[in-house]
Amino acid sequence: MHTQRLWLRAQQHIADGHLDAAASNLQALLQREPRNAQARMLLSSVALGRGQLRQGCAEAIAAAQALPDDAEMIATVAMCLFRVGETVATRQCMQHPEIARTRDAPALARLAHVWQMLGEHAAALALMDRARALGFDNPEFRYFRALQLQFNGRLHEAEREIEACLSQGPTHGRASLTLARLHRQTAERNHLDYIVRQLPRVEQGSEDHAAFEFARYKELEDIGRHDEAWEALQRGNAIMAVRNAHDGALEQRLFARLQQHCTAAFLAERASDTGVAPQPIFILGLPRSGTTLLERLLGKHAAIAVPGELPDFPRQLRWCADAHGASLLDERVLDRLDAIDYAQLGQRYLAQTQWHAGARPQYVDKLPSNYMLAGLIHKALPRAPILHLVRAPLDVCFSNYRALFGDAHNYSYRLDDMAVHYRRYRALMAHWHAAMPGVILDVEYVQLVGDTEGTMRRVLAHCGLPFDVACTESSGAGAPVSTLSSAQVREPIHRRGVDAWRRYATQLEPLRMALADLA
Repeated sequence: MHTQRLWLRAQQHIADGHLDAAASNLQALLQREPRNAQARMLLSSVALGRGQLRQGCAEAIAAAQALPDDAEMIATVAMCLFRVGETVATRQCMQHPEIARTRDAPALARLAHVWQMLGEHAAALALMDRARALGFDNPEFRYFRALQLQFNGRLHEAEREIEACLSQGPTHGRASLTLARLHRQTAERNHLDYIVRQLPRVEQGSEDHAAFEFARYKELEDIGRHDEAWEALQRGNAIMAVRNAHDGALEQRLFARLQQHCTAAFLAERASDTGVAPQPIFILGLPRSGTTLLERLLGKHAAIAVPGELPDFPRQLRWCADAHGASLLDERVLDRLDAIDYAQLGQRYLAQTQWHAGARPQYVDKLPSNYMLAGLIHKALPRAPILHLVRAPLDVCFSNYRALFGDAHNYSYRLDDMAVHYRRYRALMAHWHAAMPGVILDVEYVQLVGDTEGTMRRVLAHCGLPFDVACTESSGAGAPVSTLSSAQVREPIHRRGVDAWRRYATQLEPLRMALADLA
């Protein structure tokens, strides 16, 4: 009864916003019941609410070590562990024997999402198939199963699953957008009539509404109706700009502080080289700059594994700064850059990621936004090669504008914000080059698709690897791909993305003028 009172008091303190008091009650409870996983998870949440990332991680790990035979609880703990950067502990959760025997279909669907977050897309699809066999079915589940089929290269099955999702009744703009992106539409075969019928049914101004407009843009562009396509694209971006306002002033402060702090002298004091293998190869740059294509080409090399986009470096940076948060970088992390143990940062990063390599000596870490952290990456992991994708300003800006990133990359929904952000990105990359000469290899997208062999020879030399002719062809079998390019990069290498903005040269003239002085 005393334990129950402590539990209820803790919940009341949380509801009242008294996190210190809630933590005291939960700690007292755990002295009586140290293997109470539910209390551990609540204490972890309280610690994170107080900004104490390390304590939050420790309590979540303790919960994982006391898991009951409850698939739903296992999924909750595993998701928490992943989101705070405890990737290894997440994988250990996913080995719990209860997962193999459970018949809880909704829990299996949640556990599949954990495998998806870990980049284990075959395992994610297997759990989704188990849930489906147990009778689990709804439009959202169909949509996410379609994504897994797409990520695993089963594009025809993905298309049928999306169609099944859309046939179940409620509007689903994301599913329509995914369907539009699976292949090029034609005047004879497209989904434009369906999209037009759905638009009056959606909540106006919702992300669902925006997704239908992005889908309409894609299909109209495919069939050459460019004026109508541009109008749909503008409508979709306008909705998202209202929903996810870009904080340009905050971005300016963060970029300025980062450059002021990360001087050549600061970056010259690097962690010692431990020689521990396998080692990462970082690919970074603006989103939609060609990072997925380069990753796929590197993945054809016998020495390189390609696990996909890894959030581990920014999360381990936050752990070392003991600064909980969802963004890649914030003021609290910048405040603590001098206090971080960069050797520890490198060691923790490797400990959380090396499993991705399997038996290979190197593995790719492709998180485009890591361009903001390039200097800190080199400071913590001096052996790791860094590859920077460079794409023509208007091509990459337009490619961002026509993507739907949800609540990420909010600069992309307004062309003037896009232009300012691009300038800040270019200035930051120039800063890294000046402060760390020779560390980062710029890889020009136009050269990657135009002279693939010559470019890959330079890339592999920078990575300290011998040339492999297999690295000149992206199509065919390969690792799963979970980015917006997952269908496109399975095609033979092409140049369709070069100068794609010119179809809308008139509409993009203000953007061209804003970037006219940049090559």
